[in-house]
Amino acid sequence: MNLSHPNTTPRLRLSGITKAFPGCLANDNIDFAVMPGEIHALLGENGAGKSTLVKIIYGLLKADQGVIEWEGKRVSIDNPAAARALGIGMVFQHFSLFEALTVAENIALSLDGAYNLAALSEKITAVSSSYGLKIDPKRLVHELSVGERQRVEIVRCLLQTPQLLVMDEPTSVLTPQEVDKLFEVLRRLSSEGVSILYISHKLDEIKALCHHATILRQGRLAGEVVPAEETALGMAQLMVGEQLAETLRDDADRGTLDPEVLFQVNELTLPSEQPFGVDLHAINFELKRGEIFGIAGVAGNGQNELLAALSGEVRTRPETILLNRQPIGRYSPTQRRSAGMTYVPEERLGHGAVPTMALHENAFLSGFIRRRLLRHGMINILARNRFAREVCNVFNVKHSGIESAAGSLSGGNLQKYIVGREVLQKPTVFIAAQPTWGVDAGAATVIHQALLDLADTGSVVLIVSQDLDELLLISDRVSVISGGRLSEAMPTRIADRNRLGMLMGGIKTGEPQDGSGVEGVQHAV
Repeated sequence: MNLSHPNTTPRLRLSGITKAFPGCLANDNIDFAVMPGEIHALLGENGAGKSTLVKIIYGLLKADQGVIEWEGKRVSIDNPAAARALGIGMVFQHFSLFEALTVAENIALSLDGAYNLAALSEKITAVSSSYGLKIDPKRLVHELSVGERQRVEIVRCLLQTPQLLVMDEPTSVLTPQEVDKLFEVLRRLSSEGVSILYISHKLDEIKALCHHATILRQGRLAGEVVPAEETALGMAQLMVGEQLAETLRDDADRGTLDPEVLFQVNELTLPSEQPFGVDLHAINFELKRGEIFGIAGVAGNGQNELLAALSGEVRTRPETILLNRQPIGRYSPTQRRSAGMTYVPEERLGHGAVPTMALHENAFLSGFIRRRLLRHGMINILARNRFAREVCNVFNVKHSGIESAAGSLSGGNLQKYIVGREVLQKPTVFIAAQPTWGVDAGAATVIHQALLDLADTGSVVLIVSQDLDELLLISDRVSVISGGRLSEAMPTRIADRNRLGMLMGGIKTGEPQDGSGVEGVQHAV
């Protein structure tokens, strides 16, 4: 590895870091080091201990045992302020910005000490321009795109002149073009001697960007690799500790679809009910039996409003949505389930599952209609428990019993449980928002294969996702939602990543070279 900084002393060294929670050893004797100017990846399945380790580094948690050294000296990082004082900055996966405040006001709130807002605004402009992350300090956050909001988070860290920048899933909400720009910034910071600790499930990004990767598995150190010398599959297998099956679809020709239309959306125009929401404008599409249809887009472009309308949480005119040619626009979510629809929301805890309720109770909440878990108005406990166990067995959900609370599962296992609960109801139409958001490679493979298998049985699968790689992997056709408008669909076998990325960024493009397979979609961005 050719790093720009010749210093052989690690910027950060962790020795014997151990952290336990009730019933869980999150970090077990972890040794870990990041060199000056190094871009170092931290990999592992959900529940492997990455988040705990990063929280210890940033002072959000205190290790039970172990030593932390900064620039060769032993230190105690008691809180985030202490971490920032050393020179550690962190960009979290979920942004912590107040939408009603300006960029400058948000940044001022996060900095230690008092700041003159005018002087701070000048500094924000200077730093953001220097790194090619231009942002207007006077703009309100709710006016910013997701990519611009991430710029705010990065600039906020850069204003503190960090020597170690921790980034948690930084590209999960970015277009391909924004990812390229971010990588330019990170490589420049690295060349200036800044260390970067990079956490991501996107292994191709790790290979392209990172000098070294440390892999955790079940709270322990599983290995260290040079990503450029390792395959993405090899790193994934180190993460899970076993061979990963390749995601496969039965039919070889993904361009051939059954002509029967099972699901239609006609001229869906809907004002948002949220203060900073996005109105939907004349959305049209139709989906055929056995089709997987992907809708890409950067968060905040109408996905929430579209999903609320499709799931029945927000009602529309009856004829706006057709399931098996039956108008369901006025149907409630329960009525839509009866008609053949199942739904996986983006938010796992609180929307997809009740965290304090047992797994068997969560199975009943969604599956009581299609799995017939009621008998004479009473819960059929045997059938309910049988269904919960079936979900866990078929989707390899790691749990301590179906009586355990949903909130006790790791993120990846809970996502497998929620997806499995909906898939095993054998719906006519299956809708999922971000089906593999924040899950590891093993869980993502299980979920992708389940969706492909479901489509092979004749169900329609609709996926709304910010992960373009995911959509191109398993979809038959893909569209982009931007500003509440849906682009023309294009078959994924001829889809151009650059064009999709431009559409995701709100840039209008010409028509696709091959318009075959584009039916029922009337509005192009």
